[in-house]
This record gives sequence, C-alpha cells and structure tokens, in this order.
Amino acid sequence: MSTSAHSIILRKAKMGDVRAMHRLLSHFADKRELLPRSISEVYENLQQFFVAEDRKKIIGTCALYVTWDNLAEVKALAVDEKYQGRGIGKRLLQASLAVGRALEIRRIFTLTLRTGFFEHFGFRHVSKEDLPHKVWTECVRCIYFPDKCVEYAMVKDLPGPGPAPSPIRFHEKTAPSKNLPEGTLVPSEPLVPGVSQVRPMGKQ
Repeated sequence: MSTSAHSIILRKAKMGDVRAMHRLLSHFADKRELLPRSISEVYENLQQFFVAEDRKKIIGTCALYVTWDNLAEVKALAVDEKYQGRGIGKRLLQASLAVGRALEIRRIFTLTLRTGFFEHFGFRHVSKEDLPHKVWTECVRCIYFPDKCVEYAMVKDLPGPGPAPSPIRFHEKTAPSKNLPEGTLVPSEPLVPGVSQVRPMGKQ
C-alpha cells in the first residue's frame, strides 16, 4: 500500500468515527481475535477511545477504561491488517498508557489473546482471580464465560505519584499445545474445574 507514515494521525475518537470503529472491531471479533462489542458500547465509551486515521479512514482503535481504584484496562486494541507492522498498535497503546499516567493510575491490565505484543511493552501474566471482582463485570456478559475463556490477564505497573498498587502474583504464561488442530478454541484459564475443556470452534 502506498501510504506515508506521515499521513497516519493518532487522535481522540469523535462521534462520526463510531460506525467505522465498530466495523473494525467486529472484523477482529469475527476472527475471534477480539471479544464482540456492540455499537452501543462504543457510543457509551467513546470518550475512552483513541483512533488511528489515514486520510479520513479509521485504521486502528484502543481504549483505556478506568475500572476500579488505581486500576484501568486497555481494551479494544485493533489495527487494520493492511497497516500492521508499522508501529501503529504501539502508538495507540502508548497513548492509552499516557492517559493512565496523567490520571495517576499505577496499575494497567488487559485481557488479551495477543500476549506477545503486550509482553514487549512490559505487561506480565497474572491470574484473573487476582484482579478485583469489578473486572468481571464485562466477563459475565461474554459469550465465552465462564468455562471457555480464551483471553490471558496481563498487568503493567506504572511509576508515578499515586499510591502504589497492592502486591500481585506474576507468573509465566502457560501456552496451549502447538499441535492442536487449527481453529481449536482453548480456554486460557479454566474457571470451572472439571468442566473446561478444549473444543473445536463452532461446537460451543
């Protein structure tokens, strides 16, 4: 694609961006790389979003939601495939982290399938159960809850003048077997012992 890096603008989302943002997020949700989000959710949380724009086209999104005392979540980080590998995801994430610092939030978390990307920026693996129960508000509405969760919980603690976050147990990621058939849905962190299991997609 003949586009210049200088033509890509990072900015706060506006009302007129919502439908394009929703199409982009839905594209990755259909590929099971993001969780589905309704267009009403995008409208309701528009002020939390950054977008990347190339000549009036929305090519990336990322949001920072404050969820609890001294805790915020990076959500809906997506970049159009044609623009991936150009550092746009990095810019979106850094913009969201800057908001967290400005708010003096010391702990940022994310629930993601793209663990390698977040590991590169200093996020570490934790158990979802070690995060405040407020984090589960969205989980209970998820189509994969409770025994098919495919996301990993990751945390990054930020320096700053705010109160230090409470201690949390970091651990190494336990990756699914690389020998599983393509398209297999694997729970990253089974929540119901004896119930969670590996299942082919389409057989929910």
